Amino acid sequence: MLINAELLLQYQRCKRRPFLDTYSDKRQRDTANDLLLKLKQDKAAHKVNILAQLAYQQPVFPRGDWLTGAAATLELMRQGVDCIYGGVQLINYSEEYTLLSRPTLLLKQPGNSCFGDWMYVPASIELGKRPKQEYQVLAAFHAYVVGMVQQVELDTAWLILRGKEASYPVDLLKWTPQMLTILHNCIQSLEAEEAPEIFIARQRCSLCPWYSHCYALAQSQKHLSLLPGITPVRYTQLQILNITTLESLATTSPTKLENLPGFNRENAPRLVLQAQSVVNNRPVSLLYPQLLENVGADTTNGEVLQRQMLESLVSLPLEDSHLIVPRTNRASVQSQKEPNTHEFYQESFANLTFTAPIEIYFDIEAQPDLHLDYLLGVLVVDRQANTEKFYSLLAEKQEDEKIIWQQFLDIVWQYPEAPIYHFCVYELDTVKRLARLYRTPHSCVIPILNRFVDVYEQLTQNVALPVESYALKTIARWLGFEWRDSEASGAKCIYWYDMWLKTGDRALLEVIQRYNEDDCRATRSVKDWLVNFFQEQYYQGIKYD
Repeated sequence: MLINAELLLQYQRCKRRPFLDTYSDKRQRDTANDLLLKLKQDKAAHKVNILAQLAYQQPVFPRGDWLTGAAATLELMRQGVDCIYGGVQLINYSEEYTLLSRPTLLLKQPGNSCFGDWMYVPASIELGKRPKQEYQVLAAFHAYVVGMVQQVELDTAWLILRGKEASYPVDLLKWTPQMLTILHNCIQSLEAEEAPEIFIARQRCSLCPWYSHCYALAQSQKHLSLLPGITPVRYTQLQILNITTLESLATTSPTKLENLPGFNRENAPRLVLQAQSVVNNRPVSLLYPQLLENVGADTTNGEVLQRQMLESLVSLPLEDSHLIVPRTNRASVQSQKEPNTHEFYQESFANLTFTAPIEIYFDIEAQPDLHLDYLLGVLVVDRQANTEKFYSLLAEKQEDEKIIWQQFLDIVWQYPEAPIYHFCVYELDTVKRLARLYRTPHSCVIPILNRFVDVYEQLTQNVALPVESYALKTIARWLGFEWRDSEASGAKCIYWYDMWLKTGDRALLEVIQRYNEDDCRATRSVKDWLVNFFQEQYYQGIKYD
């Protein structure tokens, strides 16, 4: 069996992937999504740009005929060619396995090898901007095989990246032992009778062609990795405790978890409440996670649990609470020597999200490769006049970014008291970036930043939802909101804008603009639900005073 660098790369990202690639039915794979296609195109363009600066020779061999390719490459190495592109190197690793290395370049350097007073060092062209571990492990793999072919132990390999320091030396003394361990483990997984256990990590899994296959299996198993907050480290610890189902986690005392690796006094109660939310299919307040230690994790009756938690509020020392209270209120709340439930709830919910006469919802679409924020979507909701207006501020080319930035400032300053709602921190960070880039006066920007309200932060700090993810799409769809273009996504918009720049097809811009507007409206739907939830919690709190 051939073991190549691609197999080793995928094993580092997912233990199941090499097994599935080797043994499973390829018809079960997803078609390549647009973002993956774009990444491949970008890597190819990066490679072409680097190769244009080099004089190289390339071995000629039929596609997939690795033995002929290795022989042709070996002949170029014997000739002492300065730079070889697309070479093939093969070595026997054991009776069952052959290592296949195809580094982007083989660079001739002074030294002693089986060829004479020269040797070759592998260089890999990668799309990333920093030397990630997976890149360095692959560089060590190439160096190991190339070194064995030319009978010399190499101490350095090279990565050619897209960052400021395009050429990066890889310390083989450090990375070769790690690479050999990963190689050994990868081979062991391939020799197993079944694929390694599923673990769904959405950010890492989303580009994998086996995602739908694995996700369907995880759903059928109600796998714990589908629960928000379950990391590989936490999952391992739960397995050791034989906590393998949502139900068992939902009835676990947080004190059993909080001192384990990956857990602490804050995230252990939260994870238990998250499991309860999913098991009971209902939102759960995160007012006092540690109250579960006092009242027990009763998942059979959410209302009983809620009341028990609220009744325990009076006896709990206020300074021990984990309620997310704005910094401006925390001191005043904690200063009360004898907490009063009604006053506590008034203080606690005073600065949380509530309805304002005029509200602004803000969402951005960006092209990371160009460091360009090309679409600023602004939804203005006037509840007093019962009107709403959406502004789609679009930069059709890179130099238009400054224009839409000024348009954004003009719009939000028309409503100087309106809160500006967004989902996650990107919008806040982008406003800071644009302000620096275009030298906007602090007096113009700071008041705007002070009006920003992160709906994601407010929600995740105060509520557990019966969802698999706290992404905007997941939460809004749980509330019944739907995007007009069901297949649209932030990743697809990156691809579509790239295609717009190449083709000038305005239909691509139109679907991006619709998606951006729907994101703003989805943020509003989540915020409105959150307002109602906070109000219900407040009144429920004072009811038991």
